[in-house]
Amino acid sequence: MSLENTVEIIPFTTALTEPIKTLNIEWLKKYFKVEPKDEIVLSNPQGEIIDKGGMIFYAKYNDKIIGTVSLIKIDDTTFELSKMAVTDGVQGLGIGKKLMVHCMDIAEEKGIKKLILYSNRKLLPAIHLYEKFGFVEISLEDGVYERADIKMERIIR
Repeated sequence: MSLENTVEIIPFTTALTEPIKTLNIEWLKKYFKVEPKDEIVLSNPQGEIIDKGGMIFYAKYNDKIIGTVSLIKIDDTTFELSKMAVTDGVQGLGIGKKLMVHCMDIAEEKGIKKLILYSNRKLLPAIHLYEKFGFVEISLEDGVYERADIKMERIIR
């Protein structure tokens, strides 16, 4: 049985405030640095994401949180797919894919018309995953994240 089949996607609860921060800081420190904007959002996911109409999901395996993703509200029809992280040691096992499928299902269910994301070209597995899910590159505006060198969007039909 693959790990993917035994991973459960669960929504954010106040009891799960910490994992979004620990999971994201783990990969940010590995590849980039933690920017002030990251620190603000990750230290207060309830206030910065949930209370503003966004959503946070976790991948749970054997009672352990091993992945996370957020849909941050931009406006009524557009959300940013953000803060996606899977812990070291279980990457490449389909957890990111499972988080993406969940986000697509939620977007359709909630009538979200467009998802955008910011990434970096050196994160090849992530870029390939986004492309598999129909994200295409669009022009990147300045000053969103220092590390972002690509912006992608997916129109939800």
